[in-house]
Amino acid sequence: MVKHVEPDQILVKMPSLRAVKSFVAAAKYQNFTRAAEALCVTQAAISRQIRELEAALGVELFKRAGRAVELTEAGVIFYDAAYLSFVNIAQAAQRIENSGNRKQALTICCSPAFSAFWLSSHLPEFFAAHPDIDVNIVTTNNFLQMEPGVHPDAFIYKTSDPREGYHSIPLFYDLLYPVCSPRYLKEHPEIETLEGLADSTLLNLSPYGRSQIAEHVDWKVWFAFHDMDIDIGPDSERHVFHANDFNMLVQMALNHQGVCLGWQQLVAPMVEQGWLVRVADHEAVFREKLHYFSYAENRENSEAFNLFKDWFLSCIEKEKTWVGGENP
Repeated sequence: MVKHVEPDQILVKMPSLRAVKSFVAAAKYQNFTRAAEALCVTQAAISRQIRELEAALGVELFKRAGRAVELTEAGVIFYDAAYLSFVNIAQAAQRIENSGNRKQALTICCSPAFSAFWLSSHLPEFFAAHPDIDVNIVTTNNFLQMEPGVHPDAFIYKTSDPREGYHSIPLFYDLLYPVCSPRYLKEHPEIETLEGLADSTLLNLSPYGRSQIAEHVDWKVWFAFHDMDIDIGPDSERHVFHANDFNMLVQMALNHQGVCLGWQQLVAPMVEQGWLVRVADHEAVFREKLHYFSYAENRENSEAFNLFKDWFLSCIEKEKTWVGGENP
């Protein structure tokens, strides 16, 4: 004889989880449109789900005031319980997912130049020592506006504490000197003087896409450090090529097209290999312009992340570009 199971009153009376998810998002952002963006659905879908939830509960959960919404007393009670439940479910799902993964993954965000000239040459050492850890690199020059869903474990760039929940460690200050190809220097020996350098073909890093992050260093700022005022604007008679892509400027220097400013930690390997040469002993040191390693505080107990952090900081220290140390 088949034994019938009595209806589970808790599960039977449970509102639609999809509707509850829409409610939690709307309550969190206090805006139906932002909630729709967070859940990758339409604003109409959010509105419909919340109407259905309010009908099922028999109460209003929001006070509508134009585009903004505010929780009612009943809405506050329901949000507190619903949000905590979703957090518990998400954390349990993450633990289960992680337990089944053989590899651990890290996401590091930095500029395209740091990725191309520093990380690409150093990471093989880390991979060889830790084959069970994957490192995902996200490059951008617009660190203040990350794509939705991208939450880096660490940032490497020129701003301390980029956002809430991150801790910053100072790495090195700006040491800049002119670099060009050996052939270009041989063909233009006059650039070994500051006056000759100012009259040469200058490959200039423009501030487009960078001014929001940190005070910018270009040829005008660099020459001002040496008490020289030069015009590199569009009306200047000097031959100046402007680009906001440092990778492109370095490639043009390698192709004998002119002289670019080189950040020590980026161009030193190319100088050591003879691909580029420093122009005389001209340099500018900006100790107030610091670069940082900013990491998510919730990753402090992650073994994989700590292995990467310790490795990265040890590499920086070996290169003697640590704040307070001597630059090579």
